[in-house]
Amino acid sequence: MKRIKSLLIKNNTLGNVKRLLNMAKGKGGAALLMYGSPDPDAIAAAMALRVIFRQKSAIRSFGFFSTEPAVRHQNIEMIRAMKIDIRPVNQFDPAAYPLVALVDAQPPFFANSLGEIHPQIVIDHHQFIPGWQAELEDIRKDYGALSTLMLEYLLAAKVRIPRMLYTALAYGIKTDTNNLERDALIEDIGAYHLSLTHANRELLRRIEFDQIPERFMKYFDLAFRYRRRYRDRMLCFLEKVESLDACVQVADFLIHIINIYYVAVAGIVKDRMIIVLRGDGYRLDCGAVAERAFGAYGSAGGHRSAARVEIPLETLRTILSGDLSRQAVEHFMVERFREARRKHGSRKP
Repeated sequence: MKRIKSLLIKNNTLGNVKRLLNMAKGKGGAALLMYGSPDPDAIAAAMALRVIFRQKSAIRSFGFFSTEPAVRHQNIEMIRAMKIDIRPVNQFDPAAYPLVALVDAQPPFFANSLGEIHPQIVIDHHQFIPGWQAELEDIRKDYGALSTLMLEYLLAAKVRIPRMLYTALAYGIKTDTNNLERDALIEDIGAYHLSLTHANRELLRRIEFDQIPERFMKYFDLAFRYRRRYRDRMLCFLEKVESLDACVQVADFLIHIINIYYVAVAGIVKDRMIIVLRGDGYRLDCGAVAERAFGAYGSAGGHRSAARVEIPLETLRTILSGDLSRQAVEHFMVERFREARRKHGSRKP
């Protein structure tokens, strides 16, 4: 364990912990912000920051906020087990939380939903999106999970890590790296081993037990009926879906089909179109493909084997002259992937 801890404690992390604690001086409350429907990695990261502030600063009031409620059953179970209350971001009170930390996201992800909220702390592991500033910015896009980085912060801060937090960190790393199969560094492997050693494994099994809500079966049916296959790639548009998680669940399933190495599953969620990309992480870089194909229309990026695109619905309507039919959207997606292939000069998009 000493070797793992020495691997995870880095000079830049030590410096950032000192900056965090300096920023916490004189602050009575801290808000921990997450983007979208909170996933295990974001939840664990927010919990880790709370532990650092609680044990090493005078901050005693904490608020967890997200732009959307948790939807996936496992995530709801995790939130319940960790006994945290995640409120909508529109309930944020600047007077109560003068220190604001954004985890597992960057300000541009939020578009206009942040309003007058200006995070002083941003810690993330996605591709850096320019156009913003914070007092403390720590973006490490090579990390498979933000929970790995937050374990580094915890070790650097020399705090006592509760068993529940170890459990949350282990689950965050496991889910964001797909059991260490996706975009995992040696740091992710070491952090997972250390977290799992101290975690409540029975609780982890309970959280993971239920996988797919029965009401999502209709999305798998749509994907089966309307899928489009191009050699070793598969694409489908689910039209309106109740949440991003519907696209994620379908994409995670399709990528396991024999001889399919790359999938793109799209759906309309409220005022935006979401495209979830999954790949084997070997033949293509999903994050790079997403950025080349759709970066001009909205937020796009991710890791080698997993990426996401979000295009405002008004932008999509403008591009497609108001035609949001299945045929028009699929044609738009196919053409964008082809253009990305032409730009990159590779054989496959």
